[in-house]
Amino acid sequence: MSINITDFGCLADGKKVEKYLITNSNGVSVSVVTYGATLVSINAPDKNGNVADILVGFDKLEDMVEKTDYQGVVVGPYANRIGNSAFEIDGVKYNLVPNENVTTCLHSCGEFNTAVWDAEVTGENSVSFRYVSADGINGFPGTLDVAVKYTLTDENELKLEYDAVSDKKTVINLTNHAYFNLGGYNSGSILDHLIRINADKYTPVDKISIPTGEIATVENTPFDLLKATRVGDHIDDDFEQLVFTGGYDHNFCINDYDGSMKLAAEVTDPDSGRKLEVYTDLPGIQFYAGNFLKGVEGKNNFPMNKRSGFCLETQYYPDSPNQPAFPSCVFDAGEKYHTETIFKFL
Repeated sequence: MSINITDFGCLADGKKVEKYLITNSNGVSVSVVTYGATLVSINAPDKNGNVADILVGFDKLEDMVEKTDYQGVVVGPYANRIGNSAFEIDGVKYNLVPNENVTTCLHSCGEFNTAVWDAEVTGENSVSFRYVSADGINGFPGTLDVAVKYTLTDENELKLEYDAVSDKKTVINLTNHAYFNLGGYNSGSILDHLIRINADKYTPVDKISIPTGEIATVENTPFDLLKATRVGDHIDDDFEQLVFTGGYDHNFCINDYDGSMKLAAEVTDPDSGRKLEVYTDLPGIQFYAGNFLKGVEGKNNFPMNKRSGFCLETQYYPDSPNQPAFPSCVFDAGEKYHTETIFKFL
């Protein structure tokens, strides 16, 4: 195991950004930068032992600042969407800043991914990042103290541990918005990848991607991914939910949720033989198939075209603060938020 620290550039205000590269004994490596506590590369071998970077995103700080579509970033204090950019806690209404479709607050307006986090090497194979979000930013109540720890094991597991505590009752929902392509970031479409999601149900959305409040069965729909299914098999079906979102961009309700670690999803690339397993102790996982990637140039100036990367974002359900039937993401002042997600590369 080793950790190497290098400069990754400076922001316009002079803040220095560092990159932390963690390498395990198998030659698998992960790099994270302090800007947004962002994953910028994951190098893993294929079935023939050839190593490639399977993370779609950017390799230059200026591109991360100017072109971001949340590639690899930590999202918070509330990941995903909050409808009408508002919610209530104990009868008090909190109005948020809308940043999508005029009315929606998406990914908390990008606060966490535009911050420079403090970083500390916390072991031979782990780095911890810390950020304090001030009370009232973008309308969210409470000063929130957040830590995210990245650990790479010799079992080729990348473990993400999220911890947070607020001084006011508030909503907390943290995730990482990594875009994967198991063939390599420059290998083209992910439509031939095979995906399986351990979910009998999902949360349908309206025309602007806000959950309706229904928890619907996947049976006899394109959302039945309980068995390994080619991503491209049904993504363009004339099915209302897919039409609304231009393909898969939905929350799946992980089976038998009880707060313990579960296998939520697994994806295989038949060509390279690489496989990704995702484990989480959270109730939901957002499968996004890169429907809105628009050819922006990323690593080595290679374009990130539509459906050239997929996201599996572990989470509380979208719009949970406004949906009483969804698992609650409200935490009291001083109550500790802790959750873990594991990306395992096979």
